[in-house]
Amino acid sequence: MDIRILATVFATVFLAELGDKTQLATMLFAADREVSKWTVFAGASLALVATSALGVLVGGALSSVVSPRTLQLLAGAGFVGIGLWTVIKAV
Repeated sequence: MDIRILATVFATVFLAELGDKTQLATMLFAADREVSKWTVFAGASLALVATSALGVLVGGALSSVVSPRTLQLLAGAGFVGIGLWTVIKAV
């Protein structure tokens, strides 16, 4: 296991998830006094693991068909597109 890759992925995903709508939804569920905080934690954790697994599987499959450089360009363009869409939607 490459600890540098592990740390990079952890930091990237951690920072990307801070303050996003998923975290806000999780906080809202946890704010309900009648709901077990451990149940909310387990559900949110399982969802993040499942979406991460999907990302790894799709990324692994795509890498056998598309070059890593092309994947990086597509991901970058996707992030820019989402950012522009968010700005346009906010205006």
